[in-house]
Amino acid sequence: MAERLQKILSQYGVASRRQAEQMIESGQVQVNGVVAHLGQRADPSCDRIEVNQHPLQPYHRPTQHYLLLHKPLGMVSTCADPENRPTVLTVLPPELQAVGIHPVGRLDAYTTGALLLTNDGDFTFRLTHPRHDVSKTYRVHLDGQLSTSALEAWRQGIWLDRQLTRPAEVQVIATNSNHTQLEVILQEGRNRQIRRVAKALGHRVIDLHRTAVGSVTLGNLGVGAYRALSSAEIEALLAESSVQSTPQQTASVIR
Repeated sequence: MAERLQKILSQYGVASRRQAEQMIESGQVQVNGVVAHLGQRADPSCDRIEVNQHPLQPYHRPTQHYLLLHKPLGMVSTCADPENRPTVLTVLPPELQAVGIHPVGRLDAYTTGALLLTNDGDFTFRLTHPRHDVSKTYRVHLDGQLSTSALEAWRQGIWLDRQLTRPAEVQVIATNSNHTQLEVILQEGRNRQIRRVAKALGHRVIDLHRTAVGSVTLGNLGVGAYRALSSAEIEALLAESSVQSTPQQTASVIR
């Protein structure tokens, strides 16, 4: 059956759907000897699909894997790093590294905790597309004492890059004159969002740790360890990603 090329490439573990779109636009994909275009459909069973002159094998579609990793400090959430820093794929055995597994979203190098990995591009697309609302839960350690007004501002949303952040669930876990520990649940994932919000409110993040992605929790999974998601966890994440934003949740943008 003919499907969009970016979907086929993601199903075969070549790249996530967004990355596949970029590959098509940059001329790296051919169908039956002709450079492909975005939006083109093909059928792997009867069309010759090539990526960088390497043919896609129609009967070699890899088994799909869905993993939860406890990301260590200093590890980058990419498949390769030009600075030769360790990536999240280095914790996987060679047989898993060879089937197109990639991180679902990112944690910066200095953030630890729950990170999903998969070679299912559709799954990645569902969980990372901006119109889907899979929550992320963090434990945040700040310097200083967070004021009541700053706490309320964080909950209601503040302006970053001329756009209001969505309302967040922010609970104080512990506090003293020097430090504040929070639990923060976000419905969006802008680049370094928690660190930037804290800085805008006059605080520095000392430690940032993600404890859950949607309903999937890190639990007692050891640092640097990973495990397969259960069928129930996969189904729950897909169900959570289907919940659309309400008008009140949609961020306001300055035009």
